[in-house]
Amino acid sequence: MATIKWTKKAERIFFERIEEAFVKFGLSTAKKWQTERMRIEHQLELYPESYKPEALLADRKRFYRSCHIMKRFILVYYYAKSSDVIHVVDIWDSRQAPENLKKRIK
Repeated sequence: MATIKWTKKAERIFFERIEEAFVKFGLSTAKKWQTERMRIEHQLELYPESYKPEALLADRKRFYRSCHIMKRFILVYYYAKSSDVIHVVDIWDSRQAPENLKKRIK
């Protein structure tokens, strides 16, 4: 079973989204963020390569993958097979220009 590590940036963005969801839409939407995270993490722990490759980052040294979280957000990660660790690096609002994702992930 793979281990999941969130970067500080990704963790910060996640909690900002929960706070924003709580303020704009209420407690039930904020809880959905938590539930969705747990569902995705469980899937990743069992099947780290189950989500699709992120096409916008195909030219990078690392092989990034992504999955949708709460419809319009994309969780971006890479899997270090040798250490069996999944590194969550960003949560990106898919309404933004695709070039923004390329700039955010170095």
